[in-house]
Amino acid sequence: MLVESDKSNREKGFTLLEVLIAISIFSIGILAVGTMQISAIKGNASARTHTEAATWAADRVERLMALPYTHADLAQGNHNAPNEGIYAISWTVTDDTPITNTKTVAVIVTWNARGANRSVSMQHVIPQIL
Repeated sequence: MLVESDKSNREKGFTLLEVLIAISIFSIGILAVGTMQISAIKGNASARTHTEAATWAADRVERLMALPYTHADLAQGNHNAPNEGIYAISWTVTDDTPITNTKTVAVIVTWNARGANRSVSMQHVIPQIL
């Protein structure tokens, strides 16, 4: 019986190898979580800029809708607004499209994100109220 109690005393703890393997697995998991966080932060920043651009486009469409039908900003052709931070706002007005006595306004907001040009566009038809 004495031999069995000596054996059970030796098997009560972890070996150094088992501890090293556990620490290695834990470290790999922590590094994966860190990489995931970096990707999430980049994704959130990209979504924020897209949302801001869409808001600028919607704002410009609303401003143009509030103007009289004959206003200079609603004349046929290309128009530009002053830049809003990193965003460049432009719009194109096409007369009598899709039907007569209407104007189609296409607003485009562009910006540069990490070396690539990005854009958001919106279209709206403005009728002439007779």
